[in-house]
Amino acid sequence: MDKKQLSEADICAKFISPAVVQAGWSEVDQIYREYTIAPGRIVVRGQKAQRNMQTALRADFLQCYQFGQPLAVIEAKDNRHTVGAGMQQATEYAERMGVPFAFASNGDGFVFRDASLLFNGQLLTELTMDEFPSPAKLWALYQQWKGWTPEQTRVNGFAYHQGDSNRVPRYYQLHAINRTLEAIAAGQNRVLLVMATGTGKTYTAFQIIWRLLKSGAKKRILFLADRNILVDQTMVGDFKPFKGAMAKLSPHAKGIERIDADGTTSVDALELAITRGTKHTGGKQVNKAYEVYLGLYQAVTGKKGTEDVFRQFSPDFFDLIIIGECHRGSANEDSAWRDILDYFSSATQVGLTATPKETEDASNIHYFGEPVYTYTLKQGIEDGFLAPYKVVRVDLDRDTFGWRPPKGMLDDAGNPIEDRIYTAADMNRNLVLGLRDKVVADKITQYLKGTDRNAKTIVFCEDIDHAQRMTAALAEANKDICATRSKYVMQITGDNEVGKRELDNFIDPDSLDPVIAVTSKLMSTGVDAQTCKLVVLDQNIKSMTLFKQIIGRGTRLNEERGKQFFTILDFKRATELFADKDFDGEPVQIYQPTGADDVVPPAPPEAPAEGETVIDGEGWLPEGTPGDGAAGSTTKDPAGVNGGAAGGSPGGNGPIGEPGQPRKYAIANRVTVSIARERVQYLDAHGKLVTESLKDFTRINLAKQYDSLDAFLQAWSSASRKQALIDELQHHGVLLDVLAEELAQEKGDGSSLQGADPFDVLLHVAYDQPMLTRSERAQRAKKKLADDGIYAKYGETARKVLDALIDKYADEGIAAIENTDVLKVQPLTQMGSAVELMQSFGGSKLQYQDAMSQLGRAIYQSGHP
Repeated sequence: MDKKQLSEADICAKFISPAVVQAGWSEVDQIYREYTIAPGRIVVRGQKAQRNMQTALRADFLQCYQFGQPLAVIEAKDNRHTVGAGMQQATEYAERMGVPFAFASNGDGFVFRDASLLFNGQLLTELTMDEFPSPAKLWALYQQWKGWTPEQTRVNGFAYHQGDSNRVPRYYQLHAINRTLEAIAAGQNRVLLVMATGTGKTYTAFQIIWRLLKSGAKKRILFLADRNILVDQTMVGDFKPFKGAMAKLSPHAKGIERIDADGTTSVDALELAITRGTKHTGGKQVNKAYEVYLGLYQAVTGKKGTEDVFRQFSPDFFDLIIIGECHRGSANEDSAWRDILDYFSSATQVGLTATPKETEDASNIHYFGEPVYTYTLKQGIEDGFLAPYKVVRVDLDRDTFGWRPPKGMLDDAGNPIEDRIYTAADMNRNLVLGLRDKVVADKITQYLKGTDRNAKTIVFCEDIDHAQRMTAALAEANKDICATRSKYVMQITGDNEVGKRELDNFIDPDSLDPVIAVTSKLMSTGVDAQTCKLVVLDQNIKSMTLFKQIIGRGTRLNEERGKQFFTILDFKRATELFADKDFDGEPVQIYQPTGADDVVPPAPPEAPAEGETVIDGEGWLPEGTPGDGAAGSTTKDPAGVNGGAAGGSPGGNGPIGEPGQPRKYAIANRVTVSIARERVQYLDAHGKLVTESLKDFTRINLAKQYDSLDAFLQAWSSASRKQALIDELQHHGVLLDVLAEELAQEKGDGSSLQGADPFDVLLHVAYDQPMLTRSERAQRAKKKLADDGIYAKYGETARKVLDALIDKYADEGIAAIENTDVLKVQPLTQMGSAVELMQSFGGSKLQYQDAMSQLGRAIYQSGHP
């Protein structure tokens, strides 16, 4: 056997795998072939998206001591490479996996990189094929490298839950789980995990609980969430292996309905830990026989302290509490969070959040300590685990250039409008322009009509009043659908009980309606809308945390249902925050209480300075204030958007900021509003938001690959398969079909682009060359073959094959004729078998391939008619 002739896959199968197995590694649960560390970022162009496989990270071998406990990676190369040729890749993969051991091999031996320096004191060691270290050897070195005590080893070394799916946690989930266990085993009782929305915080929490519970390190666990659906879905989803030992802290539950692939409907019942009772019988009673309890903050606390369900447990009953969305926990509206944690203060408490940096909710870092692990939105998109986005930014004339009322102008209620320039920050806060709502609703509807009218959409408005108006405007703009589907557009805000009941249906991928959810603050967090494809921003947003929470509504991938990316339709220039140097940076604590300071941040200033506009993040308007529909709240409203903070009342007289002022000036139809500018922005291959058009993007990227037109023509001419070159360009983010669509839109009917060859599209866009259609190139190719005597070289069958291939190129493009399989389809099969057709070119496959090269040159001959 000549190793030099073997492929990399053969080297792995015939040499590397046997050597590893001989060293004592099990192929069942210790060796994982082709382990995907990162699937590769998704590149979006137009309405198309595809993965850039050049950014994918895939280890040839992942070596685990046991399921979920990685120890080493092996990078293989074919035998034409040196033994250590794959070491650079292996090192990168090992660092991603958080392990110190990396191996490279070409089938002749191994190069072992030991970052722990514990194997023999050397960083690099050459090993023969029969010297690969055993699992026990590497595990012992790993423990020594970590510096674990016996107790830490007992906890950290306990196996993950494997389940029937054999699902291996993603690399960042492994880091989050393992670092949490290491911290807890080392005696840390307050732990914070920061993981971007959509990265699997609940699954991560399950594995943490599983390993701590099964290892005996913890015995009673409480999992807290802030929404009922999160508890219910968790119980029948990620936490299902706890069934029988798990219950919900609630006296009632409707269960979770499931529809199997064959259409059978079933309901997963939820086991309850609370029995209902009357005052005479002692009220609600808790069953304390379970190991894992799940509950809502609201459900385990009562209106009075004596009614708190959690107080039926002794303060030391739970030894582990997991708090989901813990960033919401320190706000006044969620004071139950602190009550519960203070009561169970002896328990180890783990906070999970996507955004620890807050203004009104900034104190969780002070409470939990610095995060033991952070996985950001940016990392998730770069790795390809989260959906990327494109931004459609729409600037409205009144927002962009401002509006000044004519002297003495009254609003619709007869109030004199203060004479000043009103800008974007005033819209829907201090000034309501009815025609502005219509323009925004029409633009949202136009986008959906041009893409998918059933694409789940969240519209973020300034406040409840704005959300009500926008719901009406969107219903009118979509009246053709709303006439028969009354829930197509729904207002889902804190004050709207009907709308809140539809939130679960909006989240459910199987539920058609609602399609458009109009909100203000309620849906900015804790809403796992997997199929949300459009996020509309018509809200002043300057808080980085709020911005990231809102963007997180669209970042979940659901490729099975066609959700590979989402679009942000921005009417408020909120997406300028993408350029902020702190966007997706390390978590930053803003409020730093000391000594006896309350963990709750102090109230913001009573009112802004004269002439200062307060925007979201500087003012304090969390969900639950009057501005978001919670009647009776006494939360201060420094921005004055609710009409009460400055002493005025809705409909009163006087300029803004004085007693008796109107809440907002409202002008229904007397001030026109129009779109001043619209542009599309994309994330490039490096995750930067680029503003140039798709044509400019293509031109720039092609120039990076080829420094001149001649260089591009030479590469195209010498490519044995043109499609391979096209695929390479696609990997760099140049989506040619989308580019053709954009050019067609620019040219009106796009008739000149019907059947355009990718070659011509690139020549036209990057080098300003005139375009030919495939039909025109086909006609020129036939003439070229005749003029050059190519037809005359062959017999009648070969000439017919050439003509048929040219016609097929004209219909389907170059990819259709570059593979010999084309000889097995109509109309070529009518001329003979594939072997017979190739033989008609002189008797061998080589001569057929030579004829195909001549055909390619004829199709892509230089010059234009």
